[in-house]
Amino acid sequence: MSNLNIDSIKEHTYDAIVIGSGISGGWAAKEFTEKGLKTLVLERGKDVKHIVDYPTTNKYPYEFEHRGELTLAIKKENPVVSKCYAFREDAMHFFVKDKEHPYVQEKPFDWIRGYQVGGKSLLWARQTQRWSDLDFEGPKRDDFAVDWPIRYKDLDAWYTYAEQFAGISGNKDGLVALPDGDFLPAFPLNAVEDYFRNTMREKYEGRHVISARCAHLSQPKQVHFDQGRGKCQNRNLCQRGCPFGGYFSSNSSTLPWAQKTGNLTLKPFSVVESVIYDEKLGRASGVRVVDTNTKEVREYYAKVIFVNAAAINTNLILLNSTSSRFPNGLGNDSGTLGKYVAFHNYSARIGAEYDGLKEFSTDGRNPAGGGYIPRFRNLLKQETNFKRGYAAGFSAYRSPERDTSGMGAALKVQLLNKNPGPWQVGSHMMGETIPKESNYVKLDADQKDAWGIPLLRISVDYDDNDVKMKKDYLEQMTEMFTEAGFKNIKADDGSQSPGLDIHEMGGARMGHDPKTSVLNKWNQLHDCKNVFVTDGACMTSTSTQNPSLTYMALTARAVDYAVLSMKKGEL
Repeated sequence: MSNLNIDSIKEHTYDAIVIGSGISGGWAAKEFTEKGLKTLVLERGKDVKHIVDYPTTNKYPYEFEHRGELTLAIKKENPVVSKCYAFREDAMHFFVKDKEHPYVQEKPFDWIRGYQVGGKSLLWARQTQRWSDLDFEGPKRDDFAVDWPIRYKDLDAWYTYAEQFAGISGNKDGLVALPDGDFLPAFPLNAVEDYFRNTMREKYEGRHVISARCAHLSQPKQVHFDQGRGKCQNRNLCQRGCPFGGYFSSNSSTLPWAQKTGNLTLKPFSVVESVIYDEKLGRASGVRVVDTNTKEVREYYAKVIFVNAAAINTNLILLNSTSSRFPNGLGNDSGTLGKYVAFHNYSARIGAEYDGLKEFSTDGRNPAGGGYIPRFRNLLKQETNFKRGYAAGFSAYRSPERDTSGMGAALKVQLLNKNPGPWQVGSHMMGETIPKESNYVKLDADQKDAWGIPLLRISVDYDDNDVKMKKDYLEQMTEMFTEAGFKNIKADDGSQSPGLDIHEMGGARMGHDPKTSVLNKWNQLHDCKNVFVTDGACMTSTSTQNPSLTYMALTARAVDYAVLSMKKGEL
């Protein structure tokens, strides 16, 4: 009997285990397998293979029963996820449905999730910007959270490494707040976006409008062809899954790359219940998994474990990983696990019309979404009544106008004769929020999900700093739109709950001091050295930039450190 147990353990033992197959989990899988480690990737959702499992990717609008729209019944059944811009008839099969995976909202929070191989990398908005030292030094300079244990120089080369493999389009803009990267050609601004860029350059010092940087192959290189990917076709149907591999996802890039090494084992339908801690060895020995469908419990073992389940679920797993040594969650000697959760404030937007440049219209589609306005508030000195600042998107477009008067044959002719309407311009805010102890997630004491895991209670909210920042954004953008000659300016201060930005961060933050943080400078648990976290849970602060590129760089760096440590016998 003991031999059977030993054999079973051997069959379930790997060099490395990665929990989650999204952007950071996919990168961990790629890095481990490339370095020769037998790697197990656990995904709680279904398998989604590149091209094969994109059922709507080539459908025409008329092939959808509801022309891409949601029915009232679906909206009522999904009051949270239906708020997401990408949750539509063509992509809702890639989203978690509200009833299937409940959670407790102590305060309103829209938790948007994608449980399948590839996670939300199939659905993300693909915006990619590097952080600068203005971001990494922010908490120390402005006295909030704790000091980041790393600086830009620690990630610079890893940013380049990630950009070259993923394929990031953009221009070298030479901005202090937004370091340049290793870019493919940028997607150009249209006439009005370029007009606004020039106007801001003339009217303001330090306010820039640039082509948005995005994870699209505008001009693929050999490394992208080697991945089996092709040039972005500008279809802007990305949320369906791209059969060309034109944008970066785990499904089209890192996971197939890892699979080719022969070192990857991918197990979908595997809900990770907890990380197993070995009291005698003083380290984690493996993970406990519940089969999504059968509810069978299994255990897998490895020398090193990367928890990349996406920020909030990573917190849940660590909090649920209790033992005599860690009664309050794995690596939680500091008591900060699950606390200091932050996000991006996307709740404000502004729109207007422009009467000029009528000789131009838009041609084709821009997968980058148009322009990007890097943060310009409180960059080098404190100049407002709020801490930190905001970035913003900016785009312009012309929609066709049709004369819908009349009836019969005359109406048909009028509908076919389209004329460009006025230019519409718009911007949305991307504000940095301040991590606070009062913004937390924790396990419910009584309620459990279908797999016997405690439901998560989420208590995350805006604060006075967010209110002041939003007010400033609307004032500044109104002024900037006015300076550009835009008309019919309409500001919307928004009412969306936190979470809909889908950029939740923190809870297992990095820091110098084990008494005030969960992870060290290598994304390694201070108190359990063979467990690492490189998804959004690790973030000490949020900056204004989209975080996914930073997750990629942090993951590649942490795997490199972990493998070297294993070779030295330190893990």
